[in-house]
Amino acid sequence: MSSLIKQILKFGVVGGLSFLIDFAIYTLIIVIFGNAKTTVAAAAFFGFTISLIFNYFTSMKFVFVHDENMDRRKEFTIFAVLSLIGLVLNEVLILGVLAVFDNVAFLQTGFSGLLWRFKETIGKIFATGVVMVYNFITRKIFIEKKN
Repeated sequence: MSSLIKQILKFGVVGGLSFLIDFAIYTLIIVIFGNAKTTVAAAAFFGFTISLIFNYFTSMKFVFVHDENMDRRKEFTIFAVLSLIGLVLNEVLILGVLAVFDNVAFLQTGFSGLLWRFKETIGKIFATGVVMVYNFITRKIFIEKKN
């Protein structure tokens, strides 16, 4: 059990660094191009994709044990497909949070509109938490070497 806890902690560090890359790109695009829903979706896509590449290399070096019976191209393909599913989940969750904000009056005026001003950030943080759990479980099942 302690090896699983260490692995989860390493995954958290790698995921935290990936999140910082993702979030910085996401925020930069929104600051530069505005917060229209299509811009937010594009920002999420680019942040996620760039952080995915970083995450693959660091995860396979520090978190998961490479299965020597699996070709690296196959491993990356599985990693990418699982991540694309995570990307779709990420986009749906962010846009879902934005839809909730658009349709719940309290969220538009609550705390003097503070929640409304940070709705994109709230959506991104929520989506990141859900996708992080999904990523760990699926990578553990489909990529890591089985004992």
